[in-house]
Amino acid sequence: MRAVVKRNREPGASIEDVDKPVAGKGEVLVQTKMTSICGTDVHIWDWNHWAQKRVKTLPIIFGHEFCGEVVQVGKGVRKVKVGDMVSAETHIVDGTCYQCRTGRMHICRNMKILGVDTDGVFAEYVKLPERNAMKLPKGFDPKLGSLLEPLGNATFTVFPNDCFHDIKDKNVVVAGCGPIGLMAIALLKTMGAKQVLATELGSEKVRTELAKKLGADHVLDAAMGNGALVKKVKELTDDNGADVCLEMSGAAPALRQVFEMLTPGGRVSILGLYNDPVTLDVNNAITFKSATVFGITGRKMFQTWDLMFEVMKKPAFRSKLLSIVTHTLPIRDIEKGMELIRSKKAAKVSLKPEW
Repeated sequence: MRAVVKRNREPGASIEDVDKPVAGKGEVLVQTKMTSICGTDVHIWDWNHWAQKRVKTLPIIFGHEFCGEVVQVGKGVRKVKVGDMVSAETHIVDGTCYQCRTGRMHICRNMKILGVDTDGVFAEYVKLPERNAMKLPKGFDPKLGSLLEPLGNATFTVFPNDCFHDIKDKNVVVAGCGPIGLMAIALLKTMGAKQVLATELGSEKVRTELAKKLGADHVLDAAMGNGALVKKVKELTDDNGADVCLEMSGAAPALRQVFEMLTPGGRVSILGLYNDPVTLDVNNAITFKSATVFGITGRKMFQTWDLMFEVMKKPAFRSKLLSIVTHTLPIRDIEKGMELIRSKKAAKVSLKPEW
């Protein structure tokens, strides 16, 4: 089969002929119908500092956002059958550690990540554990199916308690309008947030325009300065501050800002990843504010998926989600897709299995 292979510890990757995998016991083989590029994939392609530390074994087929058709099932597989369309839960867990045994598989102590620790989806076929093959409703758009993995990040960030009512009639700040931040805006507007205040650098034209299109009530320039930005959020919330703040930018100043924007007793969800340790005035930011803080990694297995599938029943939401895909390319042009993201000309890039 054809696959995008990261073979050397240097920038770039190559499209190669490799052995087609075979489904073993408890596994399924899936033919790829659509994939999309994540920031993690750009890091691996560029071989930045994070990738150098994180990717342990080469060569590897990377990529983890996809939708495909099951073409083979291994012994003992019962949940899915040949012909089913599936997306992938990318946390490959041991099922036996303390976290797994106490309902927290998404933070398994021996977790492997699809496309980072095991061969991923930038290929004609991918092998998955049965547990990780998320069956999709009949007629589900493959392009939407390839967006479910990152949508899970957004859904967990917005609804860490697995409850839609968490944001009903609330003032919410979304700090950072990358693809997952944009998905969060769509979720918030669909599920009844009172007001969504998005922050993003004004120079990021693609992102700021999409944030408006997806329903953000105000898109504030993150470059306006800490004091001015916090003051504007207070003005827009009757001087109360935001009920919920979602930090999705990975910028250290933004992390400090969201706590200043937060109303006492409010909630912060942190999805952003920071290049270096961040200094925070914990006394005033959290303790004296009685703030609730959630650290968000991946998605819950499988409560978050249940929430996603419920929201996906809404046609208007599906339309909003598709609008985040600004470019669709054949996978043979994956390098162009990487450059579109790197140059910030694209929000989300989908890849068709055309080699």
